[in-house]
Amino acid sequence: PAAAGGGDTISQKLDEIAAAQRKTETALATFQSTRSSEPPKRDTQPEPKPEPVVEGEEQADLPLQVDAIEDVVTLPHSTLIRALNFPETAEDEEGFEALRIALRDRMTANLVQAAQDVLTLLSQDGIYMDDLKPDMARPELWRRFAQGERGRVVAGLGGIRDRSSLALTAGRMRQDPIFRDAAHHFVRRFDSMLQAFEPNATDQEISALSETRTARAFMLLGRVSGVFA
Repeated sequence: PAAAGGGDTISQKLDEIAAAQRKTETALATFQSTRSSEPPKRDTQPEPKPEPVVEGEEQADLPLQVDAIEDVVTLPHSTLIRALNFPETAEDEEGFEALRIALRDRMTANLVQAAQDVLTLLSQDGIYMDDLKPDMARPELWRRFAQGERGRVVAGLGGIRDRSSLALTAGRMRQDPIFRDAAHHFVRRFDSMLQAFEPNATDQEISALSETRTARAFMLLGRVSGVFA
């Protein structure tokens, strides 16, 4: 009986991984679209035009609450980084393999799910990570943030300069509690991963992590919510 129960658990886990892969494959087109495509229509009433975000005046209504680290990074760093960038296309076998491996790790699976949620919500406003060209911060700044430093000393992590994306995201944060909760959850998940990742990561690995789609979402949401202020 015990063996049967274990088999059921393994089977259930494989089903969950397969379901997560199907969700990712379905979402790829959304993640990789650009503003040249018409953004999906949201089934909500028209919202007031969001106020422009002015440099130094980002909304700070999402203070980062640091959770105790419940997990450690058990994946090879290259696999984690590849998974957090998501597959490039539906034929990206290497990307899907990295994602499949990453989804077996609890901390990474939770982060991937949170990233999928915010990327999908952002796409509803025509905001896509491939469109953002952030100013890349030095690995030293990521390390200082991972080690708990906050304020202007790490402000360079909020290197998103696309004013349209900043304004739309700030407006959504104010007006949409579902989006706000998803953003808060994602930011906390990313921060926990970074704390676990940083101590054993090389500067090159930190730079590679910072260039992933997941990290770009963190930079955008962190800046709008005042995490780097």
